[in-house]
Amino acid sequence: MTTTRHTSERSGDAEAPRLCVVTFGCQMNQYDSSLVEGKFRKQGYATTDRVEDADVVLFNTCSVRDHAEERTWSWVGELKKLKQDNPELVIGLMGCMAQRVEEEAFKRAAHVDLVAGTRQFHHLPRMVEEVRERRDEPGRRLEDQRVAYTDMASEVAFDRAGEEWSGGMHAYLAVMRGCDLSCTYCVVPHTRGGVQSRPIADLVAEARWYAEQGVKVLTLLGQTVNSYGEDFPAPSAGEARGTGRQGRPGLGDLLRALQEVEGLERIRLITLHPSYATRALAEAIRDCDKVDRFLPLPAQAGSDPVLKRMKRGYTLDLYRRRADTLREVVPDLELGSDWIVGFCGETDEDFAGSQGFLEEQGFVVNYIFKYDERPGTKAVGYPDDIEVAVKKERHRMLMETAERVQRARFEGWRGRTERVFVESVSTRDASIVLGRSVHGLPVSLPGDASFVGTYRAVMLDECTAYGLSGRVAEAPAGA
Repeated sequence: MTTTRHTSERSGDAEAPRLCVVTFGCQMNQYDSSLVEGKFRKQGYATTDRVEDADVVLFNTCSVRDHAEERTWSWVGELKKLKQDNPELVIGLMGCMAQRVEEEAFKRAAHVDLVAGTRQFHHLPRMVEEVRERRDEPGRRLEDQRVAYTDMASEVAFDRAGEEWSGGMHAYLAVMRGCDLSCTYCVVPHTRGGVQSRPIADLVAEARWYAEQGVKVLTLLGQTVNSYGEDFPAPSAGEARGTGRQGRPGLGDLLRALQEVEGLERIRLITLHPSYATRALAEAIRDCDKVDRFLPLPAQAGSDPVLKRMKRGYTLDLYRRRADTLREVVPDLELGSDWIVGFCGETDEDFAGSQGFLEEQGFVVNYIFKYDERPGTKAVGYPDDIEVAVKKERHRMLMETAERVQRARFEGWRGRTERVFVESVSTRDASIVLGRSVHGLPVSLPGDASFVGTYRAVMLDECTAYGLSGRVAEAPAGA
């Protein structure tokens, strides 16, 4: 979970009204925040990273874990004094927590003016104006000045025409919204609604817009990104058929289309589900050299009974078969996984299964979380019967397993020369640059700002459990 003041610097006319977006949570929220900023810029706003300088402060919220929500409430609480000193300030909540709590937000923080759900934030500039109009009406009570849009039925649509991108060389692109799965621990279907895939033509147009703005690395986002297109209607006789189920357009078709976007160098994916890991997707990754040979394919647990209680929709055997298919088509593919420890009813044997499955699959990246009961999820009806101390110990143990496996995986790359796309200068040492190989492996090497945005052939010399370091082996490989 990340927390950012979404803009790194103030931009726009000094006399223009100022917006500050504070972003919590996942990459989807970061993408949404960038869309909201663009929407306000079109209305004449400037952006700032200081809440003290803002006329409008929006918190883009996360509900995945309780800790994320409590951090949001803490930040919102800190603005109470600012609102007292500046009554004209507009404070709003958007995103997943906003969708979940709705009217509770106004009761818990009376200085909040508006709440926008996950499919309503394109209305935010109008919502801000509505708050101001209501304030100007004589006799309106405070509670009648507030505005809330949380209808889940509408479709989020954005037109990027006329916008300028200031977010650097890397950007996110949401290819779909919502989730149709029913994992018992997950609040996302409740807060983001059912799946809405975006047409390939719209996504290609937005990708081209990004590339024209200097973006070279594009990460495609979806709650289950490889289920992209499952909600499209099946093609009729005579219509073009895609690589998805029943001839629907699928993620493989989208990757092939984005491969042709001039200016893009790397295409990445977050996050996949084993049930939709198809041969057609693997073939598209194989055929598209801009697509990373790394897939985040969360296992979540290494026990069939736990997976069944989680309602993940696959067994360990199915996961193995899908992973085998991917590796058969793309032999140098690397996989990453998310894990939940201490889920309801998890026994010592179940936990040992997670340790074993992590080692068996050789995941090069692992994100490990202690189970956190979330309101509105189906698992609320299960007994949360694992003691906190046990959850913490299992978290520690699985971290140790992950670090050992990751280091061994990185060791296998040592001594090789790999093509690395350099993405940034280290914030700790200006003589070091950071990049990733086509396999998604993080690599550091000596260099300077002139390296950023280029490929370098790098001899990989050293590694830790979290990445590799090396040195330039020859002249730049590619542009």
